Amino acid sequence: MLESKITRRGLIAAAATGAAAIVLIGATTGSADAYQGNMERALEQLQAALQSLREATPDKGGHKAHAVALIEQAMNQVQAGINFAAERFGD
Repeated sequence: MLESKITRRGLIAAAATGAAAIVLIGATTGSADAYQGNMERALEQLQAALQSLREATPDKGGHKAHAVALIEQAMNQVQAGINFAAERFGD
């Protein structure tokens, strides 16, 4: 059975990618047509990171649990952004 190995560097890279995507999307959605594809892809990547963390071995000194909470918070913010754009721009 192939086990995925979560590293702190990989987790930080995934979180940074999601955060960068959110910032980039915010900077590029000034038009009345708020395309949601980027936000939806960011949400999917965060969901994949969350799943990887949940499959990782336990006992990480509380850091794994903290990372899970941060990713869940990021997912909530991305979804709030999608909802806001849908309400404001009809997407």
